[in-house]
Amino acid sequence: MPETETVRRWLLPALLAAAQLAWLAIAGPWRDGDPRAVVAAGAVGCALAVETAALGRRRQAPVSALAWSVGAMAVGLVAWQDGYFALGAMVSLYSVAVRCPLPVTLRAVAAVVGAEWLLSFALAGFRTVPVAEWAVAALLYVLCAGLGEARRKWHARRLTAARRLAGAEEGRRNAAENERQRLARELHDVSAHHLTSVVVTVDTALRLGGTRPELTAEALEFAERTGLETQASLQRLVGLMRDPEPREAASLTGRIQELVAGFGRLGRPIATELPPDLTGPVGEAVHGIVREALTNAVRYAPGAAVRVSVRRAAGRLLLSVTNGPAEARASRTTGITGAGLGIKGMEQRAAAVGGELDAGPTAEGGWRVEAVLPDAGGAQPAHGWQRDVLREQLLVDPALAFTAAVLPVFFVLVGAEDLSRQARHAAIPGIVLASVLFALHGLPLVWRRRAPRAALLAVLASSLLWPVAAARAPLSQLSAYFVVGLVAECLAVNALGAYSHRGARTWPWVIAAGTVSACAVITTAAADGELTAEEPSWLLATVLIVPSGMLACAGFALLWGAGLLVRRRRLRVLARDDFALASSAWQADRSAGAERELLAGQLSDAVLHRTARLVELARAGRLDEVAAEARSTLAAMRALLHGLDRPPRA
Repeated sequence: MPETETVRRWLLPALLAAAQLAWLAIAGPWRDGDPRAVVAAGAVGCALAVETAALGRRRQAPVSALAWSVGAMAVGLVAWQDGYFALGAMVSLYSVAVRCPLPVTLRAVAAVVGAEWLLSFALAGFRTVPVAEWAVAALLYVLCAGLGEARRKWHARRLTAARRLAGAEEGRRNAAENERQRLARELHDVSAHHLTSVVVTVDTALRLGGTRPELTAEALEFAERTGLETQASLQRLVGLMRDPEPREAASLTGRIQELVAGFGRLGRPIATELPPDLTGPVGEAVHGIVREALTNAVRYAPGAAVRVSVRRAAGRLLLSVTNGPAEARASRTTGITGAGLGIKGMEQRAAAVGGELDAGPTAEGGWRVEAVLPDAGGAQPAHGWQRDVLREQLLVDPALAFTAAVLPVFFVLVGAEDLSRQARHAAIPGIVLASVLFALHGLPLVWRRRAPRAALLAVLASSLLWPVAAARAPLSQLSAYFVVGLVAECLAVNALGAYSHRGARTWPWVIAAGTVSACAVITTAAADGELTAEEPSWLLATVLIVPSGMLACAGFALLWGAGLLVRRRRLRVLARDDFALASSAWQADRSAGAERELLAGQLSDAVLHRTARLVELARAGRLDEVAAEARSTLAAMRALLHGLDRPPRA
């Protein structure tokens, strides 16, 4: 696509240069044969070359392109004031607004408008103030910047939508793998917590049963109770796999305390420090990390003292599980090897909620597990994506309001230039009054997107002041300037169709806008004498209101329809994005659900019946077979975990 990008970059500068060269050939200053005119034509050519080269770089370096374009504009206007187009600065300013942040755009607008004003003041000979030229220059540059800002926001919205869709697609592709990892952590916690405790307790009873026969009964009772707990946990997990309904957030502190109490029944001292309101995913992560850390302490340091601490500090949860060194009489191995998922699973749990985990030996020969997790105790912000219309239109709507206010003022100032000095001084109050009315008339357009009906109502209400101003202001042809002011009504009616709430009936407002506008213009013309050369003819004005209103309603209906088309296109784009996101989410949910269903079947076939057999053997008092069955169940669970740790083949 480099060729396409090159064409897009140079096509507009080439067209502008061709138009300027054609005009230079037709009406250039060199045609008079004056050497100074030839020099001026050469200066125009140099300025045009610089401007064209700068515009060719407007996408890569918009601010530099604007600076060079303004310099070329100054040279071109000095050389040929009446014939140099000076459109490069506007195009460059548009590119700045499209590709730069809003503060840069505002500074660029101020700089280029200031340069234009200073240049026009210098070319006028520093004797007169070219107010009309200043007004039209500010109008054009602000409008270009507003349109560029709108384009930049459109690109930003499309980029955001594309990133969200890419994230959803990535989640869809990884849904099955993520679900496997999550289920592997859950199963590892269950197997490590319950089954490892059974193996450790039964092995201890077998080893010490000759000298302490009471340990056999305690081990059988513990194996039966823990086997039932394992069954309940696995059945609960299978049920959640097959029917994953969302649950209400509840405090997990009690579950963690029950977990600690269960390990305490194995005869080890455990000190705890827990906040009372651990909830949500962070609470689940704390529960899983504590369970795995205590299981590792049972496996590798039986009999050692353990401390579990969860504290809040600076908006974070500081989790610490520390155990001392294994006692000498209990330091012999239990014969259990891990599945290799313990620390990895804890790290994944911490990372899943935005935290970090570190584990390692202590200076005393024990082991520590420390995690820093986000504190979910406060209100969490919503993560849904919503458009912020107010931020999107920081410059667009003010630019349109400025256009609607300044455009009629420009015509007023141009008309005043034809007056004599005495008449011009006499018309100053009328010019000021008209400028104030036009400013009030265009100001409501700032809210045209947030409240289109209220903005249109305010615009129409301000137009009712025109007949009063025409009757009082010492300025001729005022009604003609107010006709130009109808651009505010046009923009407001278009916004009514484009930004009203879906389902709102807005067509009566179009009829009202046409009727009120026709009444305002016709009565203003009657008041300032433009309708007839004699006294105001209110009868004629009444007769003209009907056809004028019909014509205005027809024009406003076209603008309103164009706004409806814009809204329909915008809603269609948003609906397409939402559908794509929903489709990716649905497919991800299906992939995760299929993985859960598959694992639920494997869990029922490979582990649950072994756990039931373990409980039966414990009730029958067959300690040797309980130990063998516990190891067999643990091995089956471990094989299932290793199968989950390997991604499926395509």
